[in-house]
Amino acid sequence: MSLCHDTNLKYSYDFQVQDQLPHLKAIIQYKDDLKEKRPNLYTWGELMECGKGVPDAQLDQIISSQKPNQCCTLIYTSGTTGQPKGVMLSHDNITWTATAAGRTVRLREATEQQEIVVSYLPLSHIAAQMIDIWLTMKYGGTTYFAQPDALKGSLANTLKEVRPTAFMGVPRVWEKMQEKMKAVGAKSSTIKRKVASWAKGVGLETNLKRMNGASPQPMKYQVAKKLVFKKVRKALGLDRCTKCYTGAAPITKDTLEFFLSLNIPVYELYGMSESSGPHTISLPDAFRITSCGKVISGCKTKIYQPDGDGSGEILFWGRHVFMGYLNMEEKTKESIDEDGWLHSGDIGKHDDKGFLYITGRIKELIITAGGENIPPVPIEDAIKEQIPIISNVMVIGDKRKFLSMLLTLKCNVNLDTGEPEDELTTEAIEFCQKIGSKANKVSEIVGHKDKLVYAAIQEGVNAVNEQSISNAQKVQKWAILHKDFSIAGGELGGY
Repeated sequence: MSLCHDTNLKYSYDFQVQDQLPHLKAIIQYKDDLKEKRPNLYTWGELMECGKGVPDAQLDQIISSQKPNQCCTLIYTSGTTGQPKGVMLSHDNITWTATAAGRTVRLREATEQQEIVVSYLPLSHIAAQMIDIWLTMKYGGTTYFAQPDALKGSLANTLKEVRPTAFMGVPRVWEKMQEKMKAVGAKSSTIKRKVASWAKGVGLETNLKRMNGASPQPMKYQVAKKLVFKKVRKALGLDRCTKCYTGAAPITKDTLEFFLSLNIPVYELYGMSESSGPHTISLPDAFRITSCGKVISGCKTKIYQPDGDGSGEILFWGRHVFMGYLNMEEKTKESIDEDGWLHSGDIGKHDDKGFLYITGRIKELIITAGGENIPPVPIEDAIKEQIPIISNVMVIGDKRKFLSMLLTLKCNVNLDTGEPEDELTTEAIEFCQKIGSKANKVSEIVGHKDKLVYAAIQEGVNAVNEQSISNAQKVQKWAILHKDFSIAGGELGGY
């Protein structure tokens, strides 16, 4: 069955491919009246009428036939390392994880106060399924569906309209909010900028102390809250949101600290499709910047074959671990060992308080010509943190004598196509102005090899290299690309 939401875009498309879909039973048009009658084409109202003729006994029989250990849903992995794999999640996987995760993040039952979420990720994504469907179903929440162009800009409007009580933003969503707020702030009056800067300093100081166990409520924090923090939350549509989360990809320390300074703690969570979604979760009274939190009650984490620093492959155990890959027995055995531990492929370590930190991916490890194993992600993150004009970093060095890296600059993005543009972001232009450069475009920097910008980047690279634990982990060469990475350009994968 196909569900057609947009009558202008999908109406004709469904019929164009209909003869290529032998298992298609019917096409349901969700909105408006039918433009023409066709076999097996229904409006939503007609579909509902069809159900009235089915006796309850037939439905009850189908429900009774389902068992907890049977497959409930299939989530397909991205297939970045081969053919996509169908992750089989059982009814027990789904119901247990929804209950456990909801209790961990302290979701309220609808009888107490209804939780409200905004759905904007594809429902083929485990995060979207768990948050937008299963958790809201379990706790009686309300799900509002965003517009199809949510990630191109309209999500901000939806948030302001809906005012969710819980929101899970992938890192790019939080980064876009940060960029927009910085751009707006740069156009404010001098007095407003000074007040905002003072408030952010107070907010970061207060929330870092709170993170470390103290509970300060100084008068200046209360003033900053009234003058700035409440207004910012309202402008973002997060004034009712008590649970702001991020996951699905790494997020920078800079973005986390930016929102923390505005009294909007963004808590990290971590998991996989193969673990029905979340495995570790950060909480208001238990979080650390750059940590993805602690394990959900009822689950276990093990660091497999840790090195001298305590880092090793992260293993999961619990009722949230999937049934296996559809029709891929060998791949399943590679993923789940004989003792039932799920091998994540991620490298990480615990601190002395039990907080988990992700430090890289096993498949991302760079093995230099000298035989040293180097995780590139910490280096890439350090470069972005040290040099504010940098958007993306790719470290190269596998089977090579030394490390090099490709850099892209922060630029505006076409909201319709998702393509990076030549114009620098406001933040990038401010960076250029601070070092004396008059550049406003990527082409002006790269095309003319802007001496001031290139010198500032080299200075940042030197600072990161000074923190390296070995010469092999120092970046020797780098180059700036003419265009930023993007999904449209093929350099990045979608969420």
